Amino acid sequence: MSTRKTVMLTGASGNMGFAGFKELHAKKDQFNITILLRDSKKNREKFAPYMYDPTVRIVWGDLTKYESVLDAVNGADYVLHVGGMVSPAADWKPFRTQKTNIGAAENICKAVLSQPDPDAVKVCYIGTVAETGDRNYPIHWGRCGDPIKVSIYDHYAVSKVRAEAVFVESGIKNWVVMRQSGILYPNILKNMDPIMFHVPINGVLEWCTVEDSGRLLANLCEEDAKGNLGPDFWNHFYNIGSGKEYRISNYEFEVLLLGTLGLAGPEKLFEPNWFITKNFHGQFYADGDKLEEYLHFRENLPIKEYFERLASQVEFYFRIPRHLPKGAVAAAAKPFMKKLANTKDFGTRDWVAKNNKERLSAYFGSKEEWEKIPKKWEDFEIINFDKDNSAAEQFKLDHGYDESKPESELDIEDMKQAAKFRGGECLSDSMTKGDLATKLKWKCGHCGAEFEASPSLILLGGHWCPECFVPHTSWDYDSIAKTNPFFAQVWYPNHSKREHNKYVFKDLFHINGIPWDDIKKK
Repeated sequence: MSTRKTVMLTGASGNMGFAGFKELHAKKDQFNITILLRDSKKNREKFAPYMYDPTVRIVWGDLTKYESVLDAVNGADYVLHVGGMVSPAADWKPFRTQKTNIGAAENICKAVLSQPDPDAVKVCYIGTVAETGDRNYPIHWGRCGDPIKVSIYDHYAVSKVRAEAVFVESGIKNWVVMRQSGILYPNILKNMDPIMFHVPINGVLEWCTVEDSGRLLANLCEEDAKGNLGPDFWNHFYNIGSGKEYRISNYEFEVLLLGTLGLAGPEKLFEPNWFITKNFHGQFYADGDKLEEYLHFRENLPIKEYFERLASQVEFYFRIPRHLPKGAVAAAAKPFMKKLANTKDFGTRDWVAKNNKERLSAYFGSKEEWEKIPKKWEDFEIINFDKDNSAAEQFKLDHGYDESKPESELDIEDMKQAAKFRGGECLSDSMTKGDLATKLKWKCGHCGAEFEASPSLILLGGHWCPECFVPHTSWDYDSIAKTNPFFAQVWYPNHSKREHNKYVFKDLFHINGIPWDDIKKK
C-alpha cells in the first residue's frame, strides 16, 4: 500500500505554482501530485515531460468550472490554491478577475467539503500583500490582523480579499492563509509596463524569491505529513517574505534591477515625479519570521547575489547593456521610459497631461500635490529605512483587544472591545471562550450593516464589514476612517482629511452595483 500523500495544486503554470510543483516533484517518493491546468498549447508544452509520470495527474479544466475542480480535488490530502488572475492582466480585465478568483475559491471549498472525509483534507490559500494596500512610512511595518485596505482601483486585491474570506468561513476544518509578497523571478527583469511607475519611490516591500515560494509549498506538505505542524499552525494567517535581507525600498529595488542589467541608475533613466507617492501596496513584515520557524523555506542568499542569479537566467541580449557605456545606454533608454509614463489611461504623465482628477487624487492626493514633487533627483529625499525586526515595535498598530492573552482565553468581552475599536458593535451575547471559528453577529458603525463573521476573520485576518470595508461599487475610505479608529491608523498617516477620497467604479460599470451572485451567472 502506498504511503504517499496526494497534493492538489492550482496555478502550477505560474511562477510560484511551477516552483512549488518542481519542489513537490523532487519529493515524489512522498507525494502524488494533481494539477488543474487550462488546456492550452503553452501548458501542454510546459508539462509534456510529466504527461506519463505516474506520480503526476493532470486535470485539463478551468477553475471557474466546478466539475473540473471537483475532479482535481477528489482524493487529495492537501489542497494548495495558488492559481488565479493576477496583475497586470487583472487591471485590464477586472470583471474576469472577480469571476475567476472568487469563483475558484467557492468551487474549491465546495469540492473539499464534498469529500468522504472533508476534515482530513488540509487547505492552503495563497493571498497577497495587496490586501492591506499602501503602507508608506510611518506605517511601513505590518503584521497579520492589521486592517484590510485595498488600494484604490486594485481590482485584483478586491477579489483576493473576498476569496480569502470564502476559505476562512467555509467550514473547512484545517485551513491556512498565506499572504504572498512580491515575487522575485527571472522575467521580472523584463517587465516593461506603465505600472512600473505605480510605486512610490519611498515605498517598501519585503520581497520573496520564487525559489523560497516553491519550497514553502512543498515544505508545508512535508512538515505536516511528518506530524511537525500541530493545531497551533492551522487556522491562522501568515505573511510570506524572504526575510531581512529582502526588505528594500522601491528606490533600492530600481537600483538593483537596473544595475543588474547594466543600465544607469534611476537618476539617469527616470524623473522623480513620474512615480506615484501613494496607493500601492508594500510593507516590511513584523511577523514574517513565524512562517520560517514552521516551514524553513528561506535560502537566505544575499539579495545582490540573488539579482545576479536572475540576470544569468534571462536571455543574453538583456545583459548586453552591461558591456556598453552607461551614458549611451541611458540616453537611448530614457525616451522609451518616458513613453511608458505617457501610456494612455495608465501612465502617470498621461494623468497629469489630461488632469485626470480621480487618478491624481488616488495616487498623489491632488494635482497640486503632484506639482510639489521635485523634478530633480538632487532635490528629492530618499529615505533610508531600518530593516531590523527590533525597529518594528515602534510602528506596531493597535488591533483593538488584549493581544497579550492567549487565543484560548479570548472571550465575548474581547470581541466587544475589538468591535468598538472598529466603530461598530458585537451583537452576540456570548461565545465559547477560545472558539475563533464559530461566527458571531456584528454591526458596522459606518454603514449600519449587520453581518456574521468568525473571530478568526475579524481579529486574526483584519477583515471587517463586507458591505463597505471591501469595495463593491466605490472606495470611500475617508468616510470610513472617520468612524473607524482601527482603519484610521492606516489611512490618515498617508492621506489628508482634505483629500477627495470617494472613487466610483467608472471603469467597472458592468460590475457597479451588481451582487456577486449575479456576476457569477454572467
